[in-house]
Amino acid sequence: MDRRELHTPRGSARRWVGVLAGVLSLVGALLLAPAVGPSPAIGNADAAASAAETVDASTDAVPASIVKTADLSQFQPGNIISDARFFDRGTMSAAQIQQFLEAKVPACQAGYTCLRDWYDTSRTTGADAMCGPYAGGVRERASTIIYKVAQACGINPQVILVMLQKEQGLVTHVWPSDWRYTIAMGQGCPDTAACDTRYYGFFNQVYGAAWQLKRYANPPGTSQYFTWYAPGKTWNVRWHPNAACGSSPVYIQNQATADLYYYTPYQPNAAALRAGYGEGDGCSSYGNRNFYQYFTDWFNSTQSYNNPFGNVELVAAGPGEFRVSGWAADLDTTAPISIHVYAGSQSTAFTADLERADVGAAYPAVGSRHGFDVKVPAVGAGPTNVCVYGINAGQGANVLLECQQIESMSGPPTGKLDTVKVVDGGVEVSGWAIDPDSTGPTSVHLYVDAVGTAVNADRARGELTASYPAYGANHGFAAKLPASPGVRSVCAYAINIGPGGTTPLGCQTVTVPGSVDLGRAPFGNFEALTVSGSSATASGWAIDPDTSAPIKVHLYVGATGTEYTADKARADVAAAYPGTGTNHGFVEKVTLPVGTTQVCAYAINNGAGGHAFLGCKAATVVDTAPDLGRAPFGNFEALTVSGNTATASGWTIDPDTSAPTKVHLYVGATGTEYTADKPRADVAASYPSAGPNHGFAEKLTLQAGTTQVCAYAINTGVGGHAFLGCRSATVVESAPDLGRAPLGNFEGVTAAAGGATVSGWALDPDTTASIKVHIYVGATGTEYTANKPRADVGAAYRLGDSHGFSEFIAMPSGKNTVCVYAINTGAGGHTFMGCRDVTVP
Repeated sequence: MDRRELHTPRGSARRWVGVLAGVLSLVGALLLAPAVGPSPAIGNADAAASAAETVDASTDAVPASIVKTADLSQFQPGNIISDARFFDRGTMSAAQIQQFLEAKVPACQAGYTCLRDWYDTSRTTGADAMCGPYAGGVRERASTIIYKVAQACGINPQVILVMLQKEQGLVTHVWPSDWRYTIAMGQGCPDTAACDTRYYGFFNQVYGAAWQLKRYANPPGTSQYFTWYAPGKTWNVRWHPNAACGSSPVYIQNQATADLYYYTPYQPNAAALRAGYGEGDGCSSYGNRNFYQYFTDWFNSTQSYNNPFGNVELVAAGPGEFRVSGWAADLDTTAPISIHVYAGSQSTAFTADLERADVGAAYPAVGSRHGFDVKVPAVGAGPTNVCVYGINAGQGANVLLECQQIESMSGPPTGKLDTVKVVDGGVEVSGWAIDPDSTGPTSVHLYVDAVGTAVNADRARGELTASYPAYGANHGFAAKLPASPGVRSVCAYAINIGPGGTTPLGCQTVTVPGSVDLGRAPFGNFEALTVSGSSATASGWAIDPDTSAPIKVHLYVGATGTEYTADKARADVAAAYPGTGTNHGFVEKVTLPVGTTQVCAYAINNGAGGHAFLGCKAATVVDTAPDLGRAPFGNFEALTVSGNTATASGWTIDPDTSAPTKVHLYVGATGTEYTADKPRADVAASYPSAGPNHGFAEKLTLQAGTTQVCAYAINTGVGGHAFLGCRSATVVESAPDLGRAPLGNFEGVTAAAGGATVSGWALDPDTTASIKVHIYVGATGTEYTANKPRADVGAAYRLGDSHGFSEFIAMPSGKNTVCVYAINTGAGGHTFMGCRDVTVP
């Protein structure tokens, strides 16, 4: 029978004896100076195990790099680690594993090679029922071997790191002997015999142990040999190799826990759990305790991934903003996490890093720096959905912590033109204006006919404080404006500060003495009525022959009339009626009901005489469904990576509208808004009433390593947003700059009127990125980027296609000398690509 089927590595009496012997012989030295000097001479596998396992058993000897946070009262003998975590091969990249090892051992003792610097030659291994194929390599780093084995065998690389530590202390050791690498995982070292030399060597140990951990599940194509810790059943698990110490029944909940008992068939007793990393009593065993403790201290919970949680304690509106406070944390990290606060469809990212002692007391595992008290700008008038999302750290998903609808203090200004009084030489006006987005003064534009004057509404108006207590009293305005004799229209407009638009405060017509009104009727033309959705734009012009001032027009939608001023510039009207001035046009938006409506226009006499009917036009508005407040839906379909760029694609629909909706794409904690308006015939076929334009395919720039990209569908009206999901993208760290010089070809220079086009290609063999070229005309040089598509260059050098240049450069007439240099992007020199003469006509 295959020896591996009989193997119970590091499992019975030899393992425990090694631990105890190591504790008794070395604990004194470790208490004084843990892991700072060479280990005692090692003559056999048991002695090697003793030295390594001592670190596992002694609390005082635990390496300083291990932060002891694991709560061993939470140790579950039947569920040491979940299957989801144990078999999650995607938790770390090779680069992240290397960074982890370097963080655990910043410097290795002279004369020794620590795991962070260890290399081994791996062998090519074909696929079988346990593992996929492994492509061997010469001088592969330990971090690379760990990563590749994890991927091939479907084991969490964090599990391999923890087992290397609990078996031989290799992760934190600063003076490891070669023997530790020879039996790094204890694979092929049964308790009842010498180690099997076929498993000697770091690669053999890591691959063999991962293979064995998968073999314990008896995958299809293998014999049903490993059955005595089968999950879903209760088994007696001993406390200690000494049978007199006894055992207790354990219900094995999952395969990962069964694998650990096959590998080390003892459970820690109460004394071992009380001891932390230290020594328990005579019936204590430590292997599975140490696995749980190292994993928890290094990588957080051994169970399912944690999502963020927290509490939104305050959502309050203020002038032009919303204040939001509370706390948010994630059990996967003690660091502050990001929160995203939405006001309507506008989001802002923050870090929840304020000190909250109450949170730290309630959740000691995450610490106390998790509070937030932030302000986000308001987005307009009316009820606004203010939503707070906790952004996940590590594995898991973002969480909506709170969503409240609150009346905003935002939108267009409000106010009133109180009085317009004729005085000597003009008019005096007064009134007030407040912009809900600011407690400061609002600008007001005062018009006498077409002549405008800007004033600040900053005068005391005590009566306003009762109605607008948050804004104070200083919002009044008063001014004297010059006005020539005649009938004059005086209007006031409050100028918007934040969301919203300018607000008309009112108009009053006054007669400034000195002019003669002949009582003639106005005239003009209602020229056009254009419809868009439920609104229409009415345009035309109107003149009162008794004045050059703009006059009023009344636009009636059915039986409802609204007054406007025909004061927009119309040069054509002024040319036809030169004595009346220029400002007599009107272009006004009106809201229409569903169905066909008559819109009629009247020119209003400025003084004596009657008004003039300018005509009527019909407009039809098609019925549209009301916004029912339904949430959008869609699918974040794919995230494809090319270099350091990823393309996020999918689709989203708001069922309350056929218009394209917004999507927010987050790269880590940074969000950007896009519009899902690309054609998707397949989506239109499935949702025919929504129309075809609901797809998105957006390019995102990523940093090296693994990054979470998350997508949200943004509601266009009432109702909440929709989380479409997250996907991970990995950008491989680019190769080091070898200092090689760039290369390329100055292909041609073609003269034309006023200059010449200079063309060719250039690339730096140390990068796929486009590089700079310097083009000199005589003594004058200019920098350009060689980033134009050149498929021929891409095919020849396999560094991408974006390396061409073709630039038109202004040059004086006559003969010019043009020289081109390819500019190195990093180490190394630039490359001269030649000079050419060109004669410019």
